[in-house]
Amino acid sequence: MIILSGTGANFGLPEASPYVTKTEVHLQMAGLDFERRRANPAEGPKGQVPFIDDGGQLVGDSTFIRMHVEREYGVDLDAGLSPLERAQALAIEVMVDRELTQAMTYFRWMVPENFAKGPAKFFEFMPEDQREAYQANVLAHVKANFMARGMGRHSLAEIAMLAGRTLDALELFIGDKPYLMGDEPCGADAMVFATLAGAMTPFFDTPVREDAIRRPRLVAYVSRMMNEFYPDFAWDAEIPVRKHAA
Repeated sequence: MIILSGTGANFGLPEASPYVTKTEVHLQMAGLDFERRRANPAEGPKGQVPFIDDGGQLVGDSTFIRMHVEREYGVDLDAGLSPLERAQALAIEVMVDRELTQAMTYFRWMVPENFAKGPAKFFEFMPEDQREAYQANVLAHVKANFMARGMGRHSLAEIAMLAGRTLDALELFIGDKPYLMGDEPCGADAMVFATLAGAMTPFFDTPVREDAIRRPRLVAYVSRMMNEFYPDFAWDAEIPVRKHAA
């Protein structure tokens, strides 16, 4: 039995981390039985979640977990795709990870109001006399990572613009198809879905959310994926009703 370590349901999502969500969806696509557990990222082999325990073998990072699953269990999460389509799916996933996921996460962690009601809750387990210093240290580390990636060097408006151009591209890629590459979900759908759901949750008030929920194709796509992979989760992105001109 595979044990998947993550952060658990939170923020109006079945799993707070988009990368853990990605791995959960991959394991379901592969038809593998697994158990979920909440874990401290420091427990993992790469100091982050997700990581899995597969019969005593620890594997960290969602991408390497996918590689492990495909290799060890003889599955192909891109079955049916041509070599060109596989390359396109990978390019789309990297695009989402590079800009949209980073923008969504930035607004969670670096906007004080969102941090206070969101990621700050991760530290409530700590003794009160240690919590403030530890939280400040983690926040400084997260900020340094955003600076190193380049995202932290932009204004909030610029970050929202980067997210917007990725949303534009996803609308075109998905079009009228049920999934990213056609009639069946592929490996990249897991990351695209996880990030879009994270962006659309009403838990956080961000310009990325406002932009995402104005796009019916993307809203329908997230609902479709949520119904397929989290059918028991009460998903509600509080999508506003569009007013049509008379």
